[in-house]
Amino acid sequence: MIAILYGKKQLFMEKNGVIQILESAISQMKSQKNPEAIVKKALENPIGTPALKDLARGKATATVIISDHTRPVPSKQMIPFMLEQLREGNPEIEITLLVATGCHRGTNKKELIDKLGQKIVDEETILVHDCDDQEQMTDLGLLPSGAHLVLNRKAVETDLLVAEGFIEPHFFAGFSGGRKSILPGICSRITVLGNHCAKFIDSPYARSGNLKNNPIHEDMVAAARMAKLDYILNVVIDEEKQIVAAFAGDAEKAHKAGCEYLKPYCETMIQEKTPIVVTSNGGAPLDQNVYQTVKGLCTADKVTEDGGVIIICSECADGIGGDVFYQALKNCADIPQLLSQIRSTSMDETVPDQWQYQILAKILEKKRVIYVTEKKWESVIREMKMEYAATLPEALDRAQRWTGSERITVIPNGISIYFEY
Repeated sequence: MIAILYGKKQLFMEKNGVIQILESAISQMKSQKNPEAIVKKALENPIGTPALKDLARGKATATVIISDHTRPVPSKQMIPFMLEQLREGNPEIEITLLVATGCHRGTNKKELIDKLGQKIVDEETILVHDCDDQEQMTDLGLLPSGAHLVLNRKAVETDLLVAEGFIEPHFFAGFSGGRKSILPGICSRITVLGNHCAKFIDSPYARSGNLKNNPIHEDMVAAARMAKLDYILNVVIDEEKQIVAAFAGDAEKAHKAGCEYLKPYCETMIQEKTPIVVTSNGGAPLDQNVYQTVKGLCTADKVTEDGGVIIICSECADGIGGDVFYQALKNCADIPQLLSQIRSTSMDETVPDQWQYQILAKILEKKRVIYVTEKKWESVIREMKMEYAATLPEALDRAQRWTGSERITVIPNGISIYFEY
């Protein structure tokens, strides 16, 4: 049997017809050290900068950018040590934890407690970024793309700006982590829209695992430099969401080191394409909605024959994940018409979630998608030009009838790998 990640559990399928299982080697990254020891070692051996405690000396204020509820960053095992170092360098330093929500909804108190622990929530100053609250924002000027860098003023007005995060393949930014804490993490919606414009999303370089000539990544790096991001602590996690490696120090150098560490575990060759591909979005919290699940679909798309079927297993406990995203697919006359409309949209006219439905539409233009998810999402899945199946066996039976083939590729965790070009 093959296990497919789904929410906090697994779905299982027989190996009949499966000609290849594409998995990352992340399961081989088991560390002999406990997570706290890994984090401490990284903080004690920063890459390209002095120690965080040394950076804190003489600084009156520090802002620590932390991940939001949509990211499986093990903040409980990271933030306490960052706070400890900051206060070791300056016991009087005034610290704000700034939650990098990007354009997501605000992280609520329960989610903060789950992420940080009750003690930190009770004792620390926490600000949840709101990309639409212009009172929070300040304009730092133009990025190389021509988009305005408008970001949270708490990050601009602080004496020391640091960030936590984690590194994984990202479907259009190459890798997560590092500079993403700034853009999109704490930027105004207008900046995120510019960075995620149709032209950039269509770039052949804007793909998982690639940073070279990637226009989205390049603007993100420029944003981090303009924001003066002083220091990062980024981790790599295994399939159980446990820390196996950590990288601290200079925002670019430490991030690059983390990406280089991760590459051998995630990069794989496309051996052959098949008519049917089964995948997931990595389980909870990464498969919390349809919006996020586009990431897993992207991986499957690369190995699915044109005219083939992608089966995505995603619990979608939080629903669709964006009304504009939903309405765009629901209301379009057809997929080619939607793509034509998107591609005629200039950078400064980019609308919220355009990038996500652009990517999904590009997949649906040449493939059929079957969602294995909760029954309550059946109607919206169909409205978004996709198919619904209550179970994985049902989806497989339908895909085999449609394609007339039993040749199947399985990617148990669709966001844990990317393909070498």
